[in-house]
Amino acid sequence: MYLANIVLILTADSINRPIPAMKIGVIFINKELKADQRYKELEKQLGEASYEVYDIDSKADIRPGTDCVLSVGGDGTFLTAAQLVSDVGIPILGVNLGRLGFLSENCPEDVLPALMEGAFSIEYRDMLNATVKGPNARRAIGLLPYAVNDVCIHRSGAAVLGINVSIDDAALPTYWADGLIVATSSGSTAYSLSVGGPICAPNSKVLIITPVAPHNLNVRPLVVPNTSKISISVCSRDDKVTLTMDNKVVDIDPSWTIEVSVAQFSLKRMRLAKSEFVNALTSKLFWGEDIRNNNS
Repeated sequence: MYLANIVLILTADSINRPIPAMKIGVIFINKELKADQRYKELEKQLGEASYEVYDIDSKADIRPGTDCVLSVGGDGTFLTAAQLVSDVGIPILGVNLGRLGFLSENCPEDVLPALMEGAFSIEYRDMLNATVKGPNARRAIGLLPYAVNDVCIHRSGAAVLGINVSIDDAALPTYWADGLIVATSSGSTAYSLSVGGPICAPNSKVLIITPVAPHNLNVRPLVVPNTSKISISVCSRDDKVTLTMDNKVVDIDPSWTIEVSVAQFSLKRMRLAKSEFVNALTSKLFWGEDIRNNNS
């Protein structure tokens, strides 16, 4: 699904000052990417600068004293890296060798200078925590309970779903739709955007509830505080529905309830000095692309 799949790991609390040699773990989800020329040059530069670089294939491989996480690839790689290290507080720097690259937005050539000069800061991004409740629901826990972008429920067959949502125990009218997305502000530019959800600045303290292909003409996306506790249940003619959390997928019983809230920890995202959200919107989503806006 994703063109690039590498992750490097860095953790530094020192911000905006020169950083000494660091311990960097590297994850190659797609092993072929190790031969990518841009990555090979980055790896060479890190070695020449006395950075310690090692491979990581699972959480158990993370060595004590690892300084940070560098996700090299596309946004799918970044999401995988976040599931691996966010709950242990290791920051992630996204480096784009993939396609769109909202989370993994930085060029490989910019990494070493930023690390050497301390030209980065740490952003704290909300994570979602999802709990599935119902008979024998424990088997769904293998999905991993955390997500950076969104938690989604989808129909698995041809019939539309009736989706019941309550926010802090206050029930909304039933959605009749193909599915429902609960997204963070980080996830506002992901799946939620593609089905008509609003764009939110990543530091916005909100959650976004967006129906997928609703069969109600008067249904709109809803923005709620990130302190909200959201409960979701469904009515389905099929014997299963699909639950996704970022790039993880599992089928669950329609009788189960999904409870979604913000996790007790945040994702630490390393942001280079030249990175900026509005610039990402204009360069990657072509915000405002209009012949009348051409100043040349």
